This record gives sequence, structure tokens and C-alpha cells, in this order.
Amino acid sequence: MTDAYLGIETSLSARRWIGPGADVERLAEAMAQSTALPRPLCQTLARLGVPEAEAEAYLAPQLRDLLPDPRSLKDMEPAAARFLRAVAENQRIAIFADYDVDGGTSAALLIDWLRQMGLTATLYIPDRIDEGYGPNEPAMADLAARHDLIICVDCGTLSHDAIAAAKGADVIILDHHLGGETLPDALAVVNPNRQDEPGDLAHLCAAAVVFLMLVEAGRQLRAAGQNGPNLMGLLDLVALATVADVAPLKGVNRAFVRQGLRIMAHRDRPGLVALGDVARLDSAPAAYHLGFVLGPRINAGGRIGKADLGARLLATRDPSEARALAERLDQLNTDRREVEAAVRAAALEQAEARGLDAPLVWAAGEGWHPGVVGIVASRLKELTNRPAIVIGLDGDEGKGSGRSVSGVDLGASIQRLAAEGLLIKGGGHRMAAGLTVARDQLDAAMARLADLLARQGAGLAGPADLRLDGVLMPGAASVELVEQIEAAGPFGAGAPGPRYVFPDMAIGFAKRVGESHLKLRFGDGLSGQLDAISFGAFDGPLGPALENHGGARFHLAGRLDINTWGGHKTVQLRLEDAAKASA
Repeated sequence: MTDAYLGIETSLSARRWIGPGADVERLAEAMAQSTALPRPLCQTLARLGVPEAEAEAYLAPQLRDLLPDPRSLKDMEPAAARFLRAVAENQRIAIFADYDVDGGTSAALLIDWLRQMGLTATLYIPDRIDEGYGPNEPAMADLAARHDLIICVDCGTLSHDAIAAAKGADVIILDHHLGGETLPDALAVVNPNRQDEPGDLAHLCAAAVVFLMLVEAGRQLRAAGQNGPNLMGLLDLVALATVADVAPLKGVNRAFVRQGLRIMAHRDRPGLVALGDVARLDSAPAAYHLGFVLGPRINAGGRIGKADLGARLLATRDPSEARALAERLDQLNTDRREVEAAVRAAALEQAEARGLDAPLVWAAGEGWHPGVVGIVASRLKELTNRPAIVIGLDGDEGKGSGRSVSGVDLGASIQRLAAEGLLIKGGGHRMAAGLTVARDQLDAAMARLADLLARQGAGLAGPADLRLDGVLMPGAASVELVEQIEAAGPFGAGAPGPRYVFPDMAIGFAKRVGESHLKLRFGDGLSGQLDAISFGAFDGPLGPALENHGGARFHLAGRLDINTWGGHKTVQLRLEDAAKASA
């Protein structure tokens, strides 16, 4: 077993600290010497697997170099051609979208593009509770009776019966969820996770697939001597979906997010401006804000409110409507947090009773709101470093959602369970999945799923390991250094941001803020001081221990952010863990 970093076997949050491996240290040292880049930046690049010769190019990803050929995806050309025929003939178009951020942004991409071409489309997003995920037969039959073309985004790949019900209309599916052995009888199924795709683009979210379809549509328009909308202005939506849907930030995904954040900083999309304002963002959004500030608010409509609120917010060009929708979503997000807290407490108690070191962590409860089980599963996954499933039981069935860890394909395992008859239905992708299970099959299904996940290596990592990139002192944590490190981003799924330890620090100020957060200031007495914020610190032992430090010194671990206030930039530590320094 690897030695604990700084000797910390059990931190205040009961985690074992793991430092960078010797191979990463060697690569970082060689890169620092050959490129003259700062050592902390080289540590991050080495950990991400960036070769020394590619370091400079990695720090400046260009979309034109990384964008795949849309035609490399099966059915792309006929999908774009049918879409353009509907536009040219002013046909009636309906968009059937999933109720999460990826579905909402996918729909907004199409609505925005069509609006710029002088057209409107019908938006249909199913109710999570009444209709469930994906196309259903009554909705598709009704849409087909009133439209010529139905475009299913972020859903539809497994919806054979529902697609068959859309008689009289053509159906195009633009999705990224795992496909089955056969595909629905649609005009086109564009999905990098079809079983007959090589998987080179399996990391794309649905909004990215929609964007590639619009790229192909633009190519076909130009070939016909026409011009389409400027697609670069749509990348803010692609960036939001990529981060919020936990797509790995590699290759073109990284370029999508980098460019999309630049577009977002221009504050041209009323919905995102209003949402940022209601969330009290005082600077241009970073990838972190997409995943943890904007994304949850957009999702709140589909979770416990009206399913189409998020998509309408993203698509509107009316600032007044945007403000009203943003305020509604913000309130729904507050309501969602209250519901989530109750389910999370019960799920954690149940999961702990089963054991948090198993290959699968799961919980099921009577009447748990289906809109929050996915978030609670994510919390359990983060706590345990294991795939997690949380299920709400209602009558003879349970509907659940799961989240996975890096290297473990949850969606494929869920799909296998459905094929084996242990689930009523199930599907998803590598990092997230949904399922419906009969109550009397629950234990058998979870036991089988645990076995399948264990074969992929789930449960081998320490449940409380905290991975660290190295040591920093307060005086070295400058705005310039943090900006240089951020050039290796954006950070997120598949490319975690660096986490540093500030060793043997004295706490000069500590104060509880809000319900459960902790603000503090610390220093080493020599090189300066840093401010820190620890979100949710009082949900566990971290907050009380640091607030009542009694003059003790601590190792403090977390990620560095830049705070902008009144045009002035300062560095802040987003504190995640701490351990008492040895006397």
C-alpha cells in the first residue's frame, strides 16, 4: 500500500491522504526543466498524462484542431439533411428532450438555431414523475399527429415502442446513452454510444452531438450556396451541458468548455445572465460554477418543479422572461435542497448499515422523491469513492438513479441487468444511469450489480482516499500561479483539478457562515496569509474542529480559486479537508 501523504492515515474527515506518485514527480520535474513552466503546473499536467512535448499545445486547445468530423458518426448526414428539409419547407418540428441540463441545453441549441433561421419549434419535456425518462407512446403519438418531424434529444435510443408510436412523422434521435443490440425504427439515430460505433466519441454529451449535427447542417447549407447561423455563439450551451452532465473533460470536450466559458463571459444569453445574477455570481463563470451553481438550478425544474423551465430559460431571448424563470428555478433549487437533505440522511444511514466499503453503495426508501435520488447517489459516491445507487420505492416498483467513479462503466452494467430480467428497465452511460426495479427483485438486482461492478475494479480504491498534488505555502499561492494552473483546465470529470496541502498552518480567524459553511484565514507566520472557505464543513467534523481550533496547527487541503471583488483579484482556498499537524 502507498504511504500516506504527510503521514495522514486518518484526517478530520476520516480520509487517508495520497500524494503524487514518484513517476508523476519525475515527469513534472523533467517538464519544468524543459518548458520553464511553473512546477505546480507541470505537476498537474504530468498527473493528467500530458506528454512533455505536448504541454504547450495542451494549454491552448483549439476547437478547430480538436473538432471531430460530424460525418464520422453514423446517420449524421441523413439526420442533418432531413432537418434542413424541414427548415426549407417550413415543416412543423417538435423537440422531445430529457428533463436534465443536457436535455434542456440540447433543446435550446435547436430552438436558438431555428429562431435565427426564422422558425419556431414545439418543445416537449416529459414530467419526471408522471411520464418518467424518455419518449413515451402517448406523447409521441400526439406529437406525430401535429408535426412532420420529431427530434428526440438526450433520449430515445432505447425507446422502440415510443418511436414506433410516432406514426406519420419522421423521427431523428440525437443521443449519447448506451444503445442496445437493436435500434428504434427512426429515420436516424445519431449516437456515439451505439453498439456499432467504435467509441472514439463516447465521451460526448447529447448537446455536443446536437452541436455536431448543426455543424453538419451548416456544411450542407454552404454546399447549397446558403449560410446558416454562427455556431460559435452556441458553445456556451454546449459547455454548460458538458460539465453538468459530468462528461470527461478531454479532447474536444475540453475545447468546448474553454470556448463556451469565453462566450458566457460576454453575457449575451439572457437566461444564463439572469441565472448568474440570481445565484449572485460576481465574476464570469468558471467550470466549477457550471457544475455546482448554474447546473443545479436548471435541473431543479425537472427534479421537483415544471419539467420545461430550464430549457425555456436557456432558449428565451426576453430578459424579463429570463429573470422570472431564473427566480422560479432558484426557489425550486432551495426547495430541492430541503428534500435532498432528508433523503440524504436516510440513505446514508442505510448505506452505512450495509457497509461503505463494498463495490456498490446503495439505499432504497419508501416515497423518496425521484427528483433527488440522483443527487443523493452522487453524494454517496463522493463520500465513499464507490458507485452508488439510490432508489425511491412506490407500490410494487422502485425508480432509482446511479452515479459511478472513474474507470467503472455503470451504464453498461445497468443495461446488462435489464437484459437479464433483474430490472424492469434501465440505461445510461458510463458515469450515470437510471433504473426501474420490481420491489421483490431489489436485493437480487443490487447483489448482481455489485458483482458486475466488482469485476471492473469497483471497491479497490480506499473509500476515503484524498488525492493530493503536492505542498504549497501561502506566499507561493499567487494570482499569477493560479491563473497559470487554470490554463491546464477546465477541470472536472476525467480531469480533476489540482488539490494542494498547506502544511503546519496557524488559523488566525474562523467563523461559521450560512447554515453549514466555514470561513477562515490561515498562515505560516512567514510568507503571508490566505483566506479559505469550506462548504458544508458543519455537516461533518471539519467545521467544529477548525472553528474551535484552540491555537492548534493544521495541515489544510483543498483547491485554489481566484476571487474577484470590486475589480481586485485574490486567491482563496476551497478547503476540503484538514488534519492536525504533529506537535
